[in-house]
Amino acid sequence: MKKIVLTYGLIAGTLVGSMFMLTYPLWRNGTITFDNSMWLGYATMVIALSLIFFGIKSYRDNYLGGVILFGTAFKVGILIALIASLLYCIAWEICYNTIFTDFMEVAAQYKQTDLKNNGASEQDIARIMADFQRMAESYKNPLIRFGMTFLEIFPVGLLITLLSASLLKRKAFLPTE
Repeated sequence: MKKIVLTYGLIAGTLVGSMFMLTYPLWRNGTITFDNSMWLGYATMVIALSLIFFGIKSYRDNYLGGVILFGTAFKVGILIALIASLLYCIAWEICYNTIFTDFMEVAAQYKQTDLKNNGASEQDIARIMADFQRMAESYKNPLIRFGMTFLEIFPVGLLITLLSASLLKRKAFLPTE
């Protein structure tokens, strides 16, 4: 199990973590915006974390003779998700502290412009931006930032793990040849 979990977890984490570096130039030149970056980010997570399914299937087919219990499948999947999530968080920490050092300032500017463009009152803008500034201040703490980043990806991995374990526990679902 260890080899499967490490292999698939490291590949998934590398894929999802490398997207920060690959998309940075597109984000800076405006091709990727705060509006569409969320969709791109979560699509990348789903694609990379689909390796959870393949990791569970590989373990079921190559080590367990084509039969796996939900609990075992869940364990394999959640460990892959954990490794991928940790790599994602580490990649964000590296990017945030090197190439995205002005991320929160850019995010604040975007938020304020978006509020104005959507017709928010000056009082609402002031209140929302004060809340944003409090969050930005707490985001300076690496432990809080790491936790927030982890909560971006891990629930996606958990969902894919639950779905994969539910499907692959059935012998008839994509049986071994």
